[in-house]
Amino acid sequence: MPITHGIGAFPNSFLDGVWETGWQELYERFHWLRAMDGVRQDSVFHGEGDVLTHTKMVCEMLMQLPEWQQMDELTKNILFTAALLHDVAKPFCTKTEDNKITSRGHALKGEILARKLLYKEGGAEKPVPVAIREKIVKLVRFHGLPVAFLEKENPVRAVLEASQMVRLDWLAVLAKADAMGRYCPDQQDLLAKINLFIEFCQEQDCYRERRQFADDYSRFIYFQKENGDPAYQAYDATKVEVILLAGLPAAGKDTWIANNCSHLPVISLDKLREELKVSPVGEQGYVVQTAKERARQFLRARQPFVWNATNLTKKLRRQLIGLFSDYGASVKLVYLEAPYEEILKRNQARSRCVPKNVIDRMIDKLEVPDLTEAYKVQWSISR
Repeated sequence: MPITHGIGAFPNSFLDGVWETGWQELYERFHWLRAMDGVRQDSVFHGEGDVLTHTKMVCEMLMQLPEWQQMDELTKNILFTAALLHDVAKPFCTKTEDNKITSRGHALKGEILARKLLYKEGGAEKPVPVAIREKIVKLVRFHGLPVAFLEKENPVRAVLEASQMVRLDWLAVLAKADAMGRYCPDQQDLLAKINLFIEFCQEQDCYRERRQFADDYSRFIYFQKENGDPAYQAYDATKVEVILLAGLPAAGKDTWIANNCSHLPVISLDKLREELKVSPVGEQGYVVQTAKERARQFLRARQPFVWNATNLTKKLRRQLIGLFSDYGASVKLVYLEAPYEEILKRNQARSRCVPKNVIDRMIDKLEVPDLTEAYKVQWSISR
């Protein structure tokens, strides 16, 4: 399925009706909520106390906001869950520097942690639908943007990038609840910044919908540059398409290739390891360099091909997409996912079984592809 802001039906998941659940029941249900108990915050900007107290106040404030009360049930669930999780990484990021308490980086780490929790804890019976989960985790990632966007090197790019992943009107509601769910001397200043964020996003045509570009290629080119013009229509001079797969082991990459592009040559890191007799846990440099050289041969010949590997982080995908683009290729990025329990079941049936602890470590760094990364981005989700 292509990435869209549309959500569709909300199947029965373990998050159904979460905002209607009493606080004590939530505290007992979610271990990650209990982990916030006693985690200190800067007393000047969080006079209410620890992270758990702040989270409770944010959730209570969210439910009092008219904007939230007017939302449908599904959106209420999404926003409330994001409020519960917005500081989920603070227990791991909080430290004292120069006699001040800081939790720098907690939003970005929070996205990764929230994804892991929602992916694994729903179980096989009540998984959180991927499209919904990704909206929640992106709200966690960007929850500080409305009060900090003007501090970014390029505020326009910052909000346009966020708009490709999350609804910014939802983000503004979460940020308002976050600002009001605390005791601090600069609360009115925070709210003023959020109002400015709303006006700024409206001016950039990205407040309730993602910013639209002239075409997919122009969007891709814009996000590859630091100071591009979002109105610019880039000339598409690409000569060949490369399909870049991403997904956990046993997510269905080989099956997807067989069903969609069996006629194309495939560069598979797994098969290269077998060919070169390199262990999956050994040094991978020679395997990767061999794979890249084969890719260059295809690119020079303008031969479409598939790159088949896990490619779980944006940094790794960016390197590959940069390589392919330098040779005049357009990149179709396909992310494949199956439920956690299904991944483990399929993995056990494979001849090259990946240890469960290795899969869990992969989930710890999983970044799901988004529309800022490639010419085309597609999700293929199996159940």
